[in-house]
Amino acid sequence: MHYLNNDIWFPNVNQATSEGLLAVGGDLSVERLVLAYKSGIFPWFDSEEPILWWSPDPRFVLFPEKLKVSKSMKQVLRNKDFTVTVNQAFKAVIKECAKAKRNGQESTWITKSIIDAYIKLHELGYAKSVEVWQDDALVGGFYGVDLNNGVFCGESMFAKVNNASKAGFITFIQNTDYKLIDCQIYTNHLESLGAEEISRNTFLEHLKG
Repeated sequence: MHYLNNDIWFPNVNQATSEGLLAVGGDLSVERLVLAYKSGIFPWFDSEEPILWWSPDPRFVLFPEKLKVSKSMKQVLRNKDFTVTVNQAFKAVIKECAKAKRNGQESTWITKSIIDAYIKLHELGYAKSVEVWQDDALVGGFYGVDLNNGVFCGESMFAKVNNASKAGFITFIQNTDYKLIDCQIYTNHLESLGAEEISRNTFLEHLKG
């Protein structure tokens, strides 16, 4: 296990544990976070834990051309039940993601330090949000990191009404030209939309642009 200090660096991702844990410590500075994402690494830790850095193998991703849209979701989109925007309410989206209840999680990993760090990333153009509105109310959305290499690294999503986050995710993918959406680790929800596992080495090749 590698323990990070104030120096901005990461060990080779092939040194991660079988679960994908690569390093502990360091900080959430913009410089370190940008290096992490460019290297196929992301932070994920509870408020009671030190900063934990992960690079799982396999990696869970979605190729936009393999996006699956169910008949029911196609109807929702046709009905225009939601309005989807980009980068109109980043702070609100990340704070709603932090409050969202997750199965099997007693506390949120989106701590104040994470919120502050990703707001800085957003202000510098590295992070973006997708908002889903219904009657002018924010009812869903997600945020992630975009390093301008054709890969969008999704971080977290929330929904206050049925299908809100799905509608935002599908609309976002259908109206952008990313070659790959990084979903990080497996979820049933994203698998139903077409996400799949690829090797870490294949994922790193995609990060090269």
